[in-house]
Amino acid sequence: MAVNGSAEELELYDILGVEKSAGKAEIKKAYHKAALSSHPDKVPEEERAEADVRFKAVSQAYEILYDDEKRNLYDIHGMSAFQKGGNGMGAEVDLDDILQQMFGMGGGGGDMPGMPPGFGGGGPRKPRKGKDEEQRYEVTLEELYRGKTTKFASTKNIICTLCKGSGGKEKAKPKECATCKGQGFRQALRSVGPGLVTQEMVTCSTCKGAGKIFKEKDRCKKCKGNRITEERKVLEIYIPRGSKEGERIVLDGEADQVPDQEPGDIVFVLAEVEHETFRRSGADLAANIDITLAESLCGFSRVVVKHLDGRGIHINHPHGRILRPDQTIKVTGEGMPYKKSDMKGDLYLMVKVKFPEDGWIHDEACGKLQELLPKPVAPIAADTVDEVEYDENANLEDIGASSGGAQWEDEDEEEEGQPQCAQQ
Repeated sequence: MAVNGSAEELELYDILGVEKSAGKAEIKKAYHKAALSSHPDKVPEEERAEADVRFKAVSQAYEILYDDEKRNLYDIHGMSAFQKGGNGMGAEVDLDDILQQMFGMGGGGGDMPGMPPGFGGGGPRKPRKGKDEEQRYEVTLEELYRGKTTKFASTKNIICTLCKGSGGKEKAKPKECATCKGQGFRQALRSVGPGLVTQEMVTCSTCKGAGKIFKEKDRCKKCKGNRITEERKVLEIYIPRGSKEGERIVLDGEADQVPDQEPGDIVFVLAEVEHETFRRSGADLAANIDITLAESLCGFSRVVVKHLDGRGIHINHPHGRILRPDQTIKVTGEGMPYKKSDMKGDLYLMVKVKFPEDGWIHDEACGKLQELLPKPVAPIAADTVDEVEYDENANLEDIGASSGGAQWEDEDEEEEGQPQCAQQ
């Protein structure tokens, strides 16, 4: 937590102009009044530097006194509780780190409660970890079945090895960035709608968030003052057998390096490519198999499908057991493997019977076939029989389509609105 000189010289209660017994509502009201009167944008140009110091002191006083935990620490230990190595806390403990974990806030400030974005005490807190790099990675069903290890070249930013991320030559001293006045960030306006803008804090583009810059002659020869350089590195990813769509393969700390931050991760999100034969559901697989009418009636013994690892799946279906259209065969243990296990799901085979084309059989053979096949059911008795014409290529989706045809019309409705004859 940054502690400026004004906050150390004056009691925080005096900065806000409140008594030590003041409640939260009184502290908040005093803060709003003091923040508006001391904001740098509200004073002449020549007074802005002084106003900036006052504004930060006011913001810091509010941040501490409005929070019960921080206020209690301040009342007991004073501002030393908010300094590294202060009497209120051990020399090895950074209260700022503790508060960040406990309350999601740091001493650097950020936006203050009750104030618009950009009116916080010290600007945005730099994240402790860099941004993750996430990308989609397509894999085939075969690769998910067998597992896969692949290598690829990655070009990323790393901390300059010559200046160790300082950006300057050895023993050279940087100067304060004039653009952000050493803060590493600055206020900017962002459009949020037609005629509407909001203030927000953005990283300073001049010093790239460092708050300081080196003169050109003092800059590191390797990184030219940028503090980072590019490095090409060969990375390897391993996709375990049995992995699924949407799973994430994480390469820890392999994203771009940023000074003063832990590097983020490279994350690959698996995207399964559609397979021409198999469909996957969890650890189970499904596929269609085509058999002839003769195989459906008389049985067969052959390979019906080629599996994802190249093996042929052989089915021995005995004579006398009919396989009907759309019947399902389950092959236990021939589905997808479970991760970190020798077990597998099941394989479901949907039977598709291929019937012969029209005219494939002549009359004599047809008679013999009728003798072999089961006899037809007893004829249906009816008093009147009509022989009708039919369409053998009809579609079930057309059912109900004829309901929009001609309909009865009500003569009364037809006559409604017509001139009526006058009664004599």
